[in-house]
Amino acid sequence: MLSGLFKRLTGSTSVPAIEHDELVRAQCERSCAVIDVREPHEFRSGHIPGAKNLPLSQFEPASIPQGKPVVLICQAGARSARALRRTIDAGRKDVRHYPGGVSGWRARGGPVESLFE
Repeated sequence: MLSGLFKRLTGSTSVPAIEHDELVRAQCERSCAVIDVREPHEFRSGHIPGAKNLPLSQFEPASIPQGKPVVLICQAGARSARALRRTIDAGRKDVRHYPGGVSGWRARGGPVESLFE
């Protein structure tokens, strides 16, 4: 299901994004990999459960896991959009970003886990 939506969006010139409800559904179904591009101290303070941290300061598109569509996230959407553009430019097509970031995720009641708990 999610991969069909990725295919539909990757041909456009706009930045491919995922809506909140769609990300919630994908998280429940475990049908995507979530990559958080914030710095490690930000990630430790709270992230989407199951997300992997690949900070933008050290980001390499080749590090993104294969085998599932990928959603990139940051604090408010700017860094994940930059990581997305770099990833698409590197040839990866099954990737989008969550423009609301972790701030938007929390504001909508999305669960977070912290490494400080």
